[in-house]
Amino acid sequence: MEHDDPAEALTELRERRPGALELLQAAAGSGLAAYAVWALLLQPGFRRVPLRLQVPYVGASARQVEHVLSLLRGRPGKTVDLGSGDGRIVLAAHRCGLCPAVGYELNPWLVGLARLHAWRAGCAGSVCYRREDLWKVSLRDCHNVSVFLAPSVLPLLEDKLRAELPEGARVVSGRFPLPTWQPVAVVGEGLDRVWAYDVDVNVHSAPPAAASPWEVPIKGTPGPGSTVVPRIPSSKAG
Repeated sequence: MEHDDPAEALTELRERRPGALELLQAAAGSGLAAYAVWALLLQPGFRRVPLRLQVPYVGASARQVEHVLSLLRGRPGKTVDLGSGDGRIVLAAHRCGLCPAVGYELNPWLVGLARLHAWRAGCAGSVCYRREDLWKVSLRDCHNVSVFLAPSVLPLLEDKLRAELPEGARVVSGRFPLPTWQPVAVVGEGLDRVWAYDVDVNVHSAPPAAASPWEVPIKGTPGPGSTVVPRIPSSKAG
């Protein structure tokens, strides 16, 4: 009986090119794994939210977190992150002195992950993560708000912020600007860019955002780097 050499068999296996069936099986396996991640981590929070209000989770980068804090640092009052994901912005806000810091996230897996991060950082008793729908949370006692949401829901978010936030509150929007509000400061470049908005009488008196789909403007986008935008008094937002 011929005995195969394990080394030769391993070499032959490495040199063999996968066939079409094997490639198809690998692709199917990868797709199944991706679906499993979606079903376990993302889908549970979406089941309770209307399709038009669903926002996929994309964690903020370290630079995005840094830019958010640069626009909120030193401000008094309650700080909230709407759609807080794994809790990194809330944790960073607490560490830089923004207290109390609260995160609202509907996905139970992400809420659990955020609490784990807080526990590992020794801040479990100092920050708060709540499994709640951001569209149903009252913002009437919030003075600092962080949002990293999709452009499609920002017009609706404007209406909620306008109706609930107290005068003097600040909103920081990451990746995409609010469609009709006038920013008071812009920091960063590209996807790391964040916009700051102060709630005043002009914001409260402005009409609700249009119901038509909003697109990210191409012209008039703030330039690279950090920019301070002067406020223009007007009876209309933006």
